[in-house]
Amino acid sequence: MGDILLRNIRICTPDSMIDGYIGMANGVIVEMGENNPTIEYAQEVDGGHRLALPGFIDGHIHGAAGADTMDATQESLHKIAAWLPNEGTTTFLATTITQSQSAIESALEQVRLFENKQGEAELIGVHLEGPFVNEKKAGAQPLKHIQKPDRALFSKWQETAGGKVKVVTLAPECDDNYQLTEMLASENVIATAGHTDSTFEEIKEASAHGVSQLTHLCNQMNGIHHRDIGAVGAGFLLSSLTCELIADGIHVAPEMLRLIFQNVGAERLLLITDSLRGKGLEDGMYDLGGQAVTVTEGKALLPDGTLAGSMLQMKDAIRNMADFAGASVADIVKMTAENPAKQFGIYDRKGSLEIGKDADIVLLDDELTLQTTYCRGKLAYQKEK
Repeated sequence: MGDILLRNIRICTPDSMIDGYIGMANGVIVEMGENNPTIEYAQEVDGGHRLALPGFIDGHIHGAAGADTMDATQESLHKIAAWLPNEGTTTFLATTITQSQSAIESALEQVRLFENKQGEAELIGVHLEGPFVNEKKAGAQPLKHIQKPDRALFSKWQETAGGKVKVVTLAPECDDNYQLTEMLASENVIATAGHTDSTFEEIKEASAHGVSQLTHLCNQMNGIHHRDIGAVGAGFLLSSLTCELIADGIHVAPEMLRLIFQNVGAERLLLITDSLRGKGLEDGMYDLGGQAVTVTEGKALLPDGTLAGSMLQMKDAIRNMADFAGASVADIVKMTAENPAKQFGIYDRKGSLEIGKDADIVLLDDELTLQTTYCRGKLAYQKEK
């Protein structure tokens, strides 16, 4: 007997949109189709003819609900994982920030020890943002802890994390002879250029040595100028690069979101939140890597006015991309599920609605408002009526 039959839904499959049902058992999709299910289920749920999409995957998130990865506690990681289904996120990478070596190691160790509970977004690994960045583009990365890319140090940290570091943000121009970049690529860890002062040519060369992604496109990197189109221009022109994007309309203007969508395309974009512990809470004062961050009307700023992460929720990012850029439902699936699942090597079990994959499912109404989230077959969020 199956666990849940979700019927009367419009299913966005990798190939088409179908009216039908999804059957979930033991955390995975056991059947789906347009006709009658073949398995008996303990529970049947009428989906109200809503859109069914694969759960969102956030590859760059520091915190939420008062918790941060750098708290280095099991409690904080569980708080984040428990909160994320409220915005449709069913999978995430816990993201660190430039800090002391001991603070980073403590955070990595807690991720290694972490075990998900039912109904939580699945923590699949770590995005190491810093400390191997360029101080000229530090942004909210604390200057005193920035250091040169270091292969031995990364190896130590990867061992501490139990191999769970999946992504490393670094400034490739600071990596002598691309030693760390090439090492990351050889170990199937994503080397992503961010907090970088690279020119277009430097990003182009770095991409030949293993850089395959850009961290929060447009933010803390050189923008497009008619004599050097910078890292942003590299994101536009180099098809080998995928690009993270914070679609809150604050970090990147709505018009720029449209320009990026039209030129980079859904096939190479990864929607992220880069959110902080204040997400889901009221405006106020919060901490990021030992720095005071003031959140006012959804905007997070350091005392000097520097943007410091976001309060963005994925459920809002998708609506922004539809409203500002004209993204279709199929485009949204690519940017929030398919692309990150492929990028992080988990497309065999996540990133699309297919039999045998994890039952990570979000239901949206026609205005793309999140209604329901299932995390591996467990109801994790239901919008209040």
